Amino acid sequence: MRWMICSIVACLLAISSDVSASHGGIVCISCHRGAAGFNAVTEGCTVCHQGHDRIFSHAMATRNGERQFVQRSYARFDSAFWEKNCDGCHIRQCRDCHGRGGEISKPSVGDCQVCHTGYFTGWDYSGRAPREDHMRYQRGVAVNGETFLKMLPDVHYTRGMTCGACHSMASLAAGRKSSKGCRDCHRPSLRPVEHRIKAHMERMECFACHSAWGAQEYGTFFLRFRDRRMKDDFDLKPGRNEEYLKSAYLKSQDAPPLGINSRGMVSPIRPMFVAYYTDIVSARNSGPENIMLAAEWRAWFPHTVQRGTVTCEACHDSPRRFLLEPERDRIYQLKRDDMKRESFWDQDGQRVANGRFMLPGHFARINAKSPAYARGTIEKWKTLINRVETSSSP
Repeated sequence: MRWMICSIVACLLAISSDVSASHGGIVCISCHRGAAGFNAVTEGCTVCHQGHDRIFSHAMATRNGERQFVQRSYARFDSAFWEKNCDGCHIRQCRDCHGRGGEISKPSVGDCQVCHTGYFTGWDYSGRAPREDHMRYQRGVAVNGETFLKMLPDVHYTRGMTCGACHSMASLAAGRKSSKGCRDCHRPSLRPVEHRIKAHMERMECFACHSAWGAQEYGTFFLRFRDRRMKDDFDLKPGRNEEYLKSAYLKSQDAPPLGINSRGMVSPIRPMFVAYYTDIVSARNSGPENIMLAAEWRAWFPHTVQRGTVTCEACHDSPRRFLLEPERDRIYQLKRDDMKRESFWDQDGQRVANGRFMLPGHFARINAKSPAYARGTIEKWKTLINRVETSSSP
């Protein structure tokens, strides 16, 4: 009996050493009290952190949006697609985020980017963008096994702000994406001409202008290999499942297109996803390939904020940014390339899952070249030529 007690005590001491950094002075029994306040998800954490277990009812744990997308797209051809390719990057317990280094602590940016990686928002914050899928492009430093393009990081990242500065536990538990908006910290200055235009301040998200770039993927392919030997003909980065390889028609990291988000505000949008499926065995036997399953976009916040903004004509003279690309301006001939679409930047046949595209009539109105627009454009260019500060006050 004495040896059993000693073993239990030793075990508890070993566990408590992991939590000592942030839970110093708390006795073991406060958290390790058997069934009371303890389950596989919260591990006793909610004995003190009450209400935070609601996080497991929201997006980071359930990933309902992604599941629903797969159900209406790839699952039409493979009912187990989610389990094979997607079921891995979601939280199951508190220590998934708060205990990656062995000690219970607040997550660092690197902890968040274990899941918020690749095409998912989070990598961009520290200046990372997805590389092309072919193995010849998998070069440079790898983080968590992933190589990346080195891009301009968000100004908040360079100032040392962690994800938790804007994404609090309380907001995540409540099912909100963030606890703060831009104007909770920043007071827009009236010096920049853009801030003196009422429609800009009332109808546009700040990050519609202040996002320096956004990762975009046009044409997302999942290639299915019933005969694994056929994979030798491809040299793509290995995926989660040996039955599939993933590729993309085009990846871009420039200023993202714009649409209307669920708040009714002008916001960056990107494809999530223009999705294609090919069963390689079937295609090799004269079957269909590049089967288009979805053409869905989402409004999102590229975490690439900078103090400066785009020039006026980057929006007002750019129908392509609103998916209103004229046929005469099309460079990519998608139908001739068996992509089943006239253009990625044409609203027809596509939709924004959490908002909508800007109507052509609305774009025509904002694109009118009034005398006020001419004066504003001249003033904007003068600030660029004279290198006048154009940022908001922190």
